[in-house]
Amino acid sequence: MKRVAIGIDIGGTNTAIGVVDSEGKILYERKPPMATPQKRENPDLTQSVSDMLLDKYINNLSVEIKTAISMVKQINPEIEVMGIGIGAPNGNYYSGTIEYAPNLPFIGIVNFISLIEKKFPEFKYIKLTNDANAAALGEMIYGGARGMKNFALMTLGTGLGSGLIVNGDLVYGADGFAGECGHTTVVPDGRVCGCGGRGHLEAYCSATGIKRTVYELLAKYNDSESPLANIPLNEMTSKIVFDAAEKGDTIAKEVFEITGELLGRSLADTVHYLSPEAIFLFGGAAAAGDYIFKPTKASMERHLLPVFRNKVKLLPSQLKESSAAIVGSSALVWKEMEKN
Repeated sequence: MKRVAIGIDIGGTNTAIGVVDSEGKILYERKPPMATPQKRENPDLTQSVSDMLLDKYINNLSVEIKTAISMVKQINPEIEVMGIGIGAPNGNYYSGTIEYAPNLPFIGIVNFISLIEKKFPEFKYIKLTNDANAAALGEMIYGGARGMKNFALMTLGTGLGSGLIVNGDLVYGADGFAGECGHTTVVPDGRVCGCGGRGHLEAYCSATGIKRTVYELLAKYNDSESPLANIPLNEMTSKIVFDAAEKGDTIAKEVFEITGELLGRSLADTVHYLSPEAIFLFGGAAAAGDYIFKPTKASMERHLLPVFRNKVKLLPSQLKESSAAIVGSSALVWKEMEKN
């Protein structure tokens, strides 16, 4: 009997669905991903529209889950599905709810797990958490943190998320929302963050923050010679900045130096709080390699108390970005099985 888990990642645009075995191998993945209901479908944020969209989404998702199960059982009839793990924006592990998700059309607190449980009463393990927590679990079970009991993972994507593992368990806090390192303040009264706050780490060290730094430096130096000067804001990516740095562009290199300085300062705080064995960086910005890792590590060490210096490894995630969402979400099932 081969045991597998369903992994689901609910994104603002698409919902990824797959079947993953206990070694982290994806046996089936829904391609293209299923569409997630869009915020624009409920522009006035009315409860009736929210309920209609949610009901339709749950029904469609249930059909896709059943299709996934059917597909893998055709390959191997001996497969046993152990449960469903779900990564979701503002997902609360304790209550199984999605709460006030800013990029979804659903209003208020959605009892998401209870709705899925009604569709799949045969599964003992159906759990939900946010995407960064799911990625941290995936790193611990399938990735570079195997064997580690204390580490942190930072996701450097459109936003900046974090998953914190202490003594082998995710840190959820009193209300289920612990680990929002991206919303710590690194520049008092600084840039406006996507959450509405000012000076948050996410506003500087996410992929979005890196783009903003590019244009600030271009304006500061009145630089029209940089290849970055000809790229519109909505087309700029951290990969483009990396490519420019590889070609020797001074603006691109300074962007990574500034990003690394602020990120390292924040990671030093994380070390002071948790004393982890390692911190992993995941996401598009982390793919810049030494351009981001070297200044971040230098800044982190400089801001650490002497007792912590040269102890904490700063490492790239070993999860494949293309499959991490599904694999990380499925890891929730294996973690729940460990507890029982």
